[in-house]
Amino acid sequence: MSGIASLVAGLLIVLTALGLAAAAGLRVFLPLFLAGLAGRFEWAPLHENFEWLASTPALVAFGIASLVEIASYHVPLVDHLLDTLAVPAAAIAGAAVSLAVLVEFDPWLRWSLAVIAGSGLAASIRVPIAGARAASTVTTAGVGNQALALLESLGATVLSFLAVLLPLAILPVLVVLLACVVLLWRRIGPGRTKRLPSAP
Repeated sequence: MSGIASLVAGLLIVLTALGLAAAAGLRVFLPLFLAGLAGRFEWAPLHENFEWLASTPALVAFGIASLVEIASYHVPLVDHLLDTLAVPAAAIAGAAVSLAVLVEFDPWLRWSLAVIAGSGLAASIRVPIAGARAASTVTTAGVGNQALALLESLGATVLSFLAVLLPLAILPVLVVLLACVVLLWRRIGPGRTKRLPSAP
């Protein structure tokens, strides 16, 4: 029974890591902030090397950074500038937040999950969304960018809270999210935004 309990506990931890990594693909700082809050209020444990995320200075810094990032995506042109930096930043944040919550794992497995699953998941979500923003700018003269930015922020918030408080719910949410990402990528993949009609 203890073996089954350990397996379930490990699965929940992995789901938490994947949920936060997916959120990092939408907003870079928000998952790190909520991971710190989770450690601070003991909603979820943090790896000993990342316990600093729960410190007051870190929470203040990531909280402010989250608000600035969310607000900046509603500023024309700034949103595109952020998108040029967002893919590598999301990949790093996805790996970092995964490392923070993957406790009680063998170091080799922990790093493998963080780099391959955490970083890869965050980047795979960020890339097509950046493309969607470019397509939105072309087809709606930037009007649709505001709705997209709001959806991204809401998605990152919901994913982060679910990952920390209800990790079992992350699995179906991730399946739906990845299906949407695949459909989005097929619609606005490389070279396709050039063929979109210009806004009147």
